[in-house]
Amino acid sequence: MNSIMKSVYKITLLVCIAIFVSSCHNNLKPNYQYMPNMYEAVSYETYSQSSAFKNGKEGQLPVAGTLNRGSEVYEYPNTTAGYEAAKASLKSPLDSTTVETEKGKELFEIYCAICHGNAGNGKGKLVTQGKYLGVPSYADRVITDGSVFHVLKFGLNSMGSYANQMSAHERWLVSAYVLKLKSEL
Repeated sequence: MNSIMKSVYKITLLVCIAIFVSSCHNNLKPNYQYMPNMYEAVSYETYSQSSAFKNGKEGQLPVAGTLNRGSEVYEYPNTTAGYEAAKASLKSPLDSTTVETEKGKELFEIYCAICHGNAGNGKGKLVTQGKYLGVPSYADRVITDGSVFHVLKFGLNSMGSYANQMSAHERWLVSAYVLKLKSEL
């Protein structure tokens, strides 16, 4: 009797497993999904209108008066008037004890000397090879900390901006070094 009971249990178990496996799969009804939007994401076209934004606009504007992370406040515009105003009134926040002359020299030689020359005389390697013409000597210019900083931030004539390559502190160090070179010419 004991072996018959074991056989009945085995047969019953196999039938239950077969019923369970066949009942889970039904082609007529889709299975339920937990959080279906994870499996079937809503696609958005680039720059298209969306109900995800207020008033159906393409995007949202930043709150008035906010600044991008890492940006700096600079009140002089990239105009001739802004240059003149920076030249007249913008002063370096570095005092004479915090100016790192060696760091300023290093930055100058990396970014500026190729055109302006190591001495600031306008005879850099690109000028002597004839690649650029009309690079000024610092001795011929009326420059201040503010004017040099402004030109490093925005660029001037054929000189581009160095605001992406140097931080504001580094631009002030280069400005101090340029004035040091001017005094030596």
